[in-house]
Amino acid sequence: MISQELPKDNVILYSYYTSSAAWRVRAALNVKGIKYEYVPIDFAKEEQRSPEYENINPLKRVPALAIDGDLLVESLPIIEYLEETRPEKKLFPADPKLRQKVRMICEVCNSDIHPYQNRMVREKIEREYKQDPKAWAVYFNVEGFKALEKIVSKTAGKYSVGDEITAADCFILPQVYGSSKKYDIELTDYPTLQKIVKNLLEIKEFSDALPENQPDYPQKQAS
Repeated sequence: MISQELPKDNVILYSYYTSSAAWRVRAALNVKGIKYEYVPIDFAKEEQRSPEYENINPLKRVPALAIDGDLLVESLPIIEYLEETRPEKKLFPADPKLRQKVRMICEVCNSDIHPYQNRMVREKIEREYKQDPKAWAVYFNVEGFKALEKIVSKTAGKYSVGDEITAADCFILPQVYGSSKKYDIELTDYPTLQKIVKNLLEIKEFSDALPENQPDYPQKQAS
C-alpha cells in the first residue's frame, strides 16, 4: 500500500530500478548527500496505474519525490529544487554560460532522446502503429549520442562540463550508459561520452544509483 501521508522530516523517492528519469534523481540525491527512503513502484505489475500512485503523480510515472512536506515530479525540476534548497554541493555552475551548457545537456537527454524509450510511447508505437518500439528507441538514442558527443567534446573535462560534477552528469550516465547496455549501442564511436561514463562509474554516488544497486532490482529481491 502506498502511503498518502506526506512526511515532514524524511525524504521519500518513488522509483523503479530501470527508470532512467528516476536514476537521474537518485544520482543527484546521492551527490548532495541527501538521505532518502526508496519506495519501489513496480511497472511490471503496473503499480504506476494504481489510484494511490496516481494521486502522487498524475502522469503515472517515476520519479516522484516527497520532500519538505511537498510532492515533486519530473526529474529536472526535482533536481533544480534540490539545488535551490540545498546548494551546499552544487550541481549547476555559478558561471551562467557554463550553467547553460549543463542545462542544454540535460535537455538533450530529457527531451530529445528519452521520450522514445518511455513505456507509454513504446506501447503506443507497438499497439497502434504496429512498429518496432526498440528500433525507434535505438534510432533516437544514436542520433542523440551523435549530438551529445559534439557538445561534450567542447565542454568536457573529466566530466560532462569541466572537472566538477554537475547535473549534466546525472543525465548523461543514465542516458548514455543505460541505453548503451539496454540497446547494445557501442560507445567506441563516442570517445568523449565513453570517457565521461568511465569516470562517473568510478564515483560511489553514481555507482550506488545504478539499477543493479536498487532494492527492487530482481536479483536483489530473489536473494
